[in-house]
Amino acid sequence: MTLKVYADRMSQPSRAVIIFCKVNGIEFEEIKVDLSKRQNLSPEFKEINPMRQVPTIVDGDGRFKLFESHAILIYLACASPGVADHWYPADLFKRAKINSVLDWHHSNLRRGAAEFVLNSALAPALGLPLNPQAAAEAEKILSASLGMIESFWLKGNGPFLLGSSQPSIADLSLVCEIMQLEVLDEEDRNRILSPHKKVLQLIEETRNATRPHFDELHAILYKVKARLRELRVAGTMTGDKPSSTTE
Repeated sequence: MTLKVYADRMSQPSRAVIIFCKVNGIEFEEIKVDLSKRQNLSPEFKEINPMRQVPTIVDGDGRFKLFESHAILIYLACASPGVADHWYPADLFKRAKINSVLDWHHSNLRRGAAEFVLNSALAPALGLPLNPQAAAEAEKILSASLGMIESFWLKGNGPFLLGSSQPSIADLSLVCEIMQLEVLDEEDRNRILSPHKKVLQLIEETRNATRPHFDELHAILYKVKARLRELRVAGTMTGDKPSSTTE
């Protein structure tokens, strides 16, 4: 049975899983779960993932179901033949270091980035109001997280996390998270990212290592950005634009 990946390309972790599959030649069927239409809340999807989140995979004979993107990436790296060792090395010390980055990601970078993008830009597209106060609080977490990537996780001679010369699943996961900032207007995006030169280099190195799939999967962000710009120009977005400021 072909691996099934339930995903929404607007979801940062969904993009990471799909890019990983494509880069490594893993045969899969992508099944769209449209979060904007609340398809993840349907009874049919609840049968697949009781947590009602994407991405989710179904593998083997259909009885193996797995959610949480980091668990999925680890499973695919270990279970799929032909995956290069640098993605999730056999060396236990290197694996432990990658696991530490992944655990840190969910409690820090993801918390800041996802909340900031939602409350400063994306909310109206989902029928929700902008929340400048929540965006300001999220930006503090986001900025601190980017600073930690710059000063700690990118220490070493290589351009990738942990000083590696090739990307791991941690690089892919974190960069897909940071790429969500592309839906922001240019002023906000540049204000947040431009101070972090190493992070910008990490994005480019990861993009180059996973092309053309990286660009294909992130194309949706630029479409959404254009749509949000149209909504702002049309005056249909509510709430004041903050001056600063999926799994």
